[in-house]
Amino acid sequence: MNIGDVSRRSGLPAKTIRYYEEIGLIRPQRSENGYRSFRERDLHKLAFLGRARALGFTIEDCRTLLGLYEDEGRESAQVKRIAEHHLGQIDDKIAQLQSMRATLDHLVHACAGDHRPDCPILEDLAQKIPEGLSCESERVR
Repeated sequence: MNIGDVSRRSGLPAKTIRYYEEIGLIRPQRSENGYRSFRERDLHKLAFLGRARALGFTIEDCRTLLGLYEDEGRESAQVKRIAEHHLGQIDDKIAQLQSMRATLDHLVHACAGDHRPDCPILEDLAQKIPEGLSCESERVR
């Protein structure tokens, strides 16, 4: 299969497939003229990676999970640890988003949204950032 075929079948853009090759997650065969030639197992790996990325696993987690998937001597406990860690990160993000939502909901309801210049939303945004926090640390990633 060429990159267009494997892109259609895996649902991943060709650019992503090239990136995965560049960082060593997949290694398609190369013909004499340098064209990539993907095998069924490459397609399977790409589908695996696509699903793992859709669940939010990092590239390094994907590398580890793919290695474990290919290791018939693996212990499922290793896979579970990675998934549990990722689940904890998702829970943290959800808590941060819920906090952000609650704050913004409060500010939206506090704002009259009329012709007056008073605006609790702008007043809140103009407050000094507490020590130890930065705009970057407040941002949900």
